Amino acid sequence: MLPWGGLSCCLGAAALYLLGRNSGRDAEVLKSVTRVNQLKDLAGLLDTAIKVLPFVITASGRVGADTPINCKDSGIQGVIVEVTAEQHFLKHNEAGSWIQDSALMLSGCEEASWYLDDGTGRVYVIGARGATGLVLTVGSEKFEESGQSIVRGTLDYLQGLKMLGIKRTERVLPVGTPLTVVGEAVKDDIGTVRIQRPHKGPFYVTHKTIDQLIAHLGKWARLYKYASMGLTLFGAYLLAKHAFQYVMERRRHWELRKRVLAAAAKRQHQDNEGSDGKAENGSESDNSKKDRLMPNLCVICLEREYNSVFVPCGHMCCCTLCSSHLTNCPLCRGWIEQAVRTFRH
Repeated sequence: MLPWGGLSCCLGAAALYLLGRNSGRDAEVLKSVTRVNQLKDLAGLLDTAIKVLPFVITASGRVGADTPINCKDSGIQGVIVEVTAEQHFLKHNEAGSWIQDSALMLSGCEEASWYLDDGTGRVYVIGARGATGLVLTVGSEKFEESGQSIVRGTLDYLQGLKMLGIKRTERVLPVGTPLTVVGEAVKDDIGTVRIQRPHKGPFYVTHKTIDQLIAHLGKWARLYKYASMGLTLFGAYLLAKHAFQYVMERRRHWELRKRVLAAAAKRQHQDNEGSDGKAENGSESDNSKKDRLMPNLCVICLEREYNSVFVPCGHMCCCTLCSSHLTNCPLCRGWIEQAVRTFRH
């Protein structure tokens, strides 16, 4: 049987190592990214920068938009608005109890054209929803209780459901939010500067400053590294333990086989000696012949005769002393509820 516990730990350690490596690599890349202190200087940097794509920069400012979105429930003006609706209900499980669960009914998002503004200039941000680190503020949460009819409620109850209501959540990126954006800076034909996802490189939209982001990534890289080392050691321990148990089990089987062969050879020698007295004592019964030909030794100690019957499997292969230390039958591996001693007549 494969050591799934050890293998799972090693695979988990490998995954954590890769996550830590990616976080550490991003932290190192962000340290070398060009920092734009004033957005008005970005256009000049693009004109004088070496044309090596992508030109990844980091810029900070406050969110702005020419035509912001007005949230219906909260009244907040934002540039990205996500609306979700979840159906909450009680579900009857196999244990006979009711557990709470939910299912997503509706999910929608609206995004306006928006930019960063630091007072000296502005730069538009493209594809922010696909960036790492973007967190939207919860504008409003409403829970509407279920107003089903009696018939509908009865049908749901027969199916093992009790409808509680619908939770509507509105998340928004408000106008005026301070953000830091890391991405590729480009300028179109009319001179508009944009920051977008680079073909190769980091793309972040976050509330943290660039220094806070670097420290955050470094911290998670170290945590992933330590967790990976711990899982690796634990997985190696489980694999070594399984290998040791396998070797000891094979060794025990080999020693048991040697003892069985030795006992069979000893019994054969006794049978050969007893055959000399057969002519003097006359013919023996069939039961006596069977007793001599079939060894009645305990399969555990191979010293005493077996005299215990295991319940419920009914196998009889161990002596009373050895059976008192067993929980599973050596023949069928079934659970032993009781070991009954037998007496030979």
